[in-house]
Amino acid sequence: MINGIMNIYKEAGYTSHDVVAKLRGIVRQKKIGHTGTLDPDAVGVLPVCFGSATKLCDMMTDKSKEYEALMRLGVTTDTQDMSGKVLTESVVNVGESEVESAVMGFVGGYEQIPPMYSALKVNGKKLYELAREGREVERQPRHVDIAFIRILSIDLPTVRFVVGCSKGTYIRTLCADIGEKLGCGAVMEELKRTRVGSFRIEDSIKLSKVEELMQLGTYGDYVIAPDSVFGEYEGASVKCEAENALLNGNKLYPRQLSFDSRTFFADGDMLRVYNGKREFRAVYTFVKSEGVFKPFKMFLE
Repeated sequence: MINGIMNIYKEAGYTSHDVVAKLRGIVRQKKIGHTGTLDPDAVGVLPVCFGSATKLCDMMTDKSKEYEALMRLGVTTDTQDMSGKVLTESVVNVGESEVESAVMGFVGGYEQIPPMYSALKVNGKKLYELAREGREVERQPRHVDIAFIRILSIDLPTVRFVVGCSKGTYIRTLCADIGEKLGCGAVMEELKRTRVGSFRIEDSIKLSKVEELMQLGTYGDYVIAPDSVFGEYEGASVKCEAENALLNGNKLYPRQLSFDSRTFFADGDMLRVYNGKREFRAVYTFVKSEGVFKPFKMFLE
């Protein structure tokens, strides 16, 4: 069984669920999960977790992301991208400097209203299911952070840019909001996700490559160990007498651990924990008031 993460390049035409389904057939393993939905027309980085690493899926969705997008001004659709029904078409009477000012005005935090065509749930039903029934419901705005926007080209009515953002940011909604600010409307024409956390597009591989690697038996070269996601945390191995405590997911005292470097921890600090054979087994968090480490996420095989 594979236990780790693969940096998959999602191609156009596949949903994220499709990618997982195809991988189950390729690697002949059921326990697989993706780390964040990409629209079918979008391409790019989709980290996929296998085996015990599937416990990382919810944590990976919290990672910052980067995208390259092509925005088309003068059009609005019901899906906020070119796949939807055209709602309005307008003449674009704005100049490059005005466009640049509007785009860069979204850097920082802002309140974004999620699109109807999204997987968010309202009263237990996904928004896109309601949208397909012709229903529109009120959505509460959500705070998103736009770390940076770098404009690559302006060739009106299109604008190509790179954006770094927090989890939960809809780039097609960002495009729509920019279009609204300019008064002419806008849609997202293309989207490529270039980074999720430390996973970059230049290191990603297509499904056809995974299939080739499985046939050659060399897939292990592309499986990333789960603990690599927590490289910013201190590491420690349990001493012999604490092996069972780790195996059972019990709390651990500092005296039961051999730390890689530092030994001082603030309340809430995270710790990568390995067994005596230096096999990654858990992430623990320090509870200062009790002077102990308590399990945050276990990765027992």
